[in-house]
Formats: sequence, C-alpha cells, structure tokens
Amino acid sequence: MKAFLLATSLFSILFATLPSTAQTQTFPTSAGPVKITPLNHASTLIEAGGKAIYLDPAKPAKFSGMPKADLILITDIHGDHMDPDAIKEISKPDTEIISSPAVAQTITSAKPIANGESKTWQNWTIEAVPAYNLKRGPEPGKLFHDKGRGNGYVLTYGEKRFYFSGDTEGVPEMRALKNIDVAFVCMNLPYTMPPEEAADAVKAFHPKIVIPYHYRGSDLSVFKKALEGTGIEVRLLEWYPK
Repeated sequence: MKAFLLATSLFSILFATLPSTAQTQTFPTSAGPVKITPLNHASTLIEAGGKAIYLDPAKPAKFSGMPKADLILITDIHGDHMDPDAIKEISKPDTEIISSPAVAQTITSAKPIANGESKTWQNWTIEAVPAYNLKRGPEPGKLFHDKGRGNGYVLTYGEKRFYFSGDTEGVPEMRALKNIDVAFVCMNLPYTMPPEEAADAVKAFHPKIVIPYHYRGSDLSVFKKALEGTGIEVRLLEWYPK
C-alpha cells in the first residue's frame, strides 16, 4: 500500500509539472493536422508532420517531458520571449533557430529574419511581420518595443495561415494582414495594448479564429464582447496554468 501511495504521489507531482494538453487546438490543413498547445504567456508548442516547433520558449513554462525542438522561433529580446536557458533545455544537435536580427545578436546560432522577409523550413513558410509600439513606452520619447527590432510571424502550412503577433500594438502592418485562418494576438498593459485596441485591430484583418495570448492581467471578456457579431470566432485558452 505504501508503495502504491508513493507511486501515486510521484505521478501527481510529475503530472502537475506538465502543460495541460486539454488546451491543445488541432487545425486540419491540406498537409495534415497542426496541433498548437499553449505553454505559458507567449510560449507555444506547434506540432505538425512529426516535427515540433516552439515559439518563444521561456520560463516559467515547463518543458520536462516535452518533445525536443526541431525549430525554435523567437520574436524579441525580452526575457519572456528570449530565454537562453529554455532554448538550451529543449534543443537537440540539429535544432534550428529563426529569430529577429536583434535576437540573433545574443542567440548567435539563430538565423535572422527581418521584418518583411520570409523563409521556408520543411513544409512551412515563415513570414516576419513588424511588431512594435506606436505610443506606449517607459517614458516620453521612448517605446517599449521599437519598430524593426521584433517580429510577429505568419506561419503557413498546408495552405492554412497562422499569425502570432509578438509584442505589438495594433500597427498598420497587422491591420493589413490578409487571409489569416488563426490569429494569436497579444494584449497586456502597459507593454502592448488593452483588449479594446486588440479587438479593433483584429476586426481590421478579420481572421477566421482569434486566440488571445500574452494577455497577463487583461480582461478577456472585454476582448470577446468587442468581437461579437463580427463572424470572427474567439477562443479563450489558459496560458497561465496554476
């Protein structure tokens, strides 16, 4: 009995450290399904075609028991997006890294991709979209995210287009996006934008599905209500597991 209780306890501890796959979203494409799992804040696992892609792997996301990365995408230089320790933990000898040029100055093994550029990787097309502040910053004359430093990404697989905003306000380049099937859009003050502004930007490019992420402290009900009647499906996932 003691052995059983000890095994049960150990299993419970291990299970508690793993991300919940109950939040995993599966999207059919012409090349096969794409599975996307929220890990924490901006950290995301994308799986398709037997490959694992991590977007912005960073603490406090837990990677124990997770697949090693075939590709890592990094959007910006801040610690909630660029975490050398997390990158090391999920990497294997042939892991590839793609990032903004600013990130590549620190993560020197990364292949840089600048705003407006695109690359192919396996069966994916990766487009770098500008991600920056228009007006918010730590003090007058300074912005939290300068234009040209960070990337959002549009990832295309099997004719389905997935957008991850990175740290940004509702900039013109976001609003001008076309044919986005699934959009992951940030919202958190003071660093990016409030839910109302995020919803207004989403209305402009009208994805089929939108999923808020990087939303710590935001009222998602405000975001969802602002998109009622638009025909855009809003999915709310848990990016901050207890």
